[in-house]
Amino acid sequence: MNLKSGRIEGFEGYSQFKSVKEFNAHIEMWLAVKKDEFSKGELVGLKRLVRFSAKVPGVCNAKIGTVLKAINEEYQGNGISRSTFKRMIIKAKDLGILSIYETERKNGSQSSNLYSLNRFPQSEPPKVKKLDHPKETTNLLKTNNQKNNKRNEAPIELDHTFVSDKVPQAFVQSVKYFFSDAKTIEEYWHMVQVAAFRFEYDQHTDDILSIAVQSFKQLIRKLKSTKSVVKPIAFFYGIVSNKLKELFLNQLTEVSESKPTRYVLETGEVMYYDWLHSGS
Repeated sequence: MNLKSGRIEGFEGYSQFKSVKEFNAHIEMWLAVKKDEFSKGELVGLKRLVRFSAKVPGVCNAKIGTVLKAINEEYQGNGISRSTFKRMIIKAKDLGILSIYETERKNGSQSSNLYSLNRFPQSEPPKVKKLDHPKETTNLLKTNNQKNNKRNEAPIELDHTFVSDKVPQAFVQSVKYFFSDAKTIEEYWHMVQVAAFRFEYDQHTDDILSIAVQSFKQLIRKLKSTKSVVKPIAFFYGIVSNKLKELFLNQLTEVSESKPTRYVLETGEVMYYDWLHSGS
């Protein structure tokens, strides 16, 4: 049975986010790893759909025509086609970025779709396994079978030499002494990419690498000096984000001092930085 069309407030139950800020953070992570899957036109459509999903965080029931009209006005008549927008929707659905629900009017005719954007699947740092001493047993055959089964079920752990080529070797060399498995090293670098994309700094490879290494060293010092860090990867992401934010604001200050610039924030939309200070 299809959903009945109505005001966007009536679809709050389809939101997966507690606030616009949380929704914005998850979209940034999605784009950091999946934006290359979309063409430029499709990416324009996705970002505009995101901006239409601010009233109820992560949920949009705007008509395609309404979204396309907004894009066309923003780009002064150089918008995207309906087919481009539909291709974007299909790609985003296949990638897991959003879910689509059909809605119908009271008379049973089809209405605009409901789009529910999904949370980014975040990986937790590997948990430390508790080693239990084996219990004594007189059944030797049973003991051997148990050991063989555990050996077969245990996943193969790949060391740092199996890390993807997309991760700079300088970063791998810094991390491997503390977290030697390839998956964990890649997770740490992934957090660097997410933070860099958030502050539009993902093209500055050398600067990002330097900040990443410094941030990881800061994380290790924190881990060695206190036991209060529950999730090292999340803590590391916070360090990297703060460093990039400081760098971004410093550059913003330099630009504003050389040439006065006014920033107009669209507070009703998602894609904004709430820490920007507008000039007088």
